[in-house]
Amino acid sequence: MSSDTFTTALFLITAVIAAGVLISAIFPVIYQMAGTFSSAGHASDQQLRTDFKVVLAVANSSGYAQVWMKNTGSVQISVSDIQRSDVICGDVVKGNFNRLSLLSQPGPLGQGQWTYTLSDLNNNNYWDPGETLEIDAFPTTLDTGGGPNYFQFTLPNGIWRSDQFTASVLS
Repeated sequence: MSSDTFTTALFLITAVIAAGVLISAIFPVIYQMAGTFSSAGHASDQQLRTDFKVVLAVANSSGYAQVWMKNTGSVQISVSDIQRSDVICGDVVKGNFNRLSLLSQPGPLGQGQWTYTLSDLNNNNYWDPGETLEIDAFPTTLDTGGGPNYFQFTLPNGIWRSDQFTASVLS
C-alpha cells in the first residue's frame, strides 16, 4: 500500500514539473503573439480611420498643377507623414507619370518637384479632420494641351487617392 502511495506521489510530482516546464516554454510565445496581434490591430484601425478626398485638381498651360484635398477621416495626419508621402502626376493618354520629390528648401518649384500648404486651423502641425491640404506640383510629364492628366497622393500607411484633370484651366 505504501508503495502505491509513493508511486502516485512520484507521478503527481512529475506531472506538476512537466506542466510548469510546458507553461514556462509556451507563455512567452503566447505573450509575443498577443503583442503582434495588438500591433497589427492598431495599424489596421489607423488605416480604416484615415481618409481624405481630392476636392479639386487643376493645372495651367505652363505645367504647374494645384490639388486641394480635404481630410474626411477621423484621425490626424502628421506633417511628417505628409512630407513622406508619394505624389505621382502625369499624362494619362501616354501613360507617362512622374513620382515627384518634395521641395526641400523654400523657393520656386523646379520640374519634378512638389510642395504643400496646410490650412492648419489650430497650428498643431497635423492635418486634422476637416482641414484642407494644397499640393503644388510641377511634373515633367503633364499634358498641357487639354488632355487628361492623372494625380495620385499616397500616405506612408498606404492610403491613397487619385484624380484626373485637364491642364489650361488656370492661366
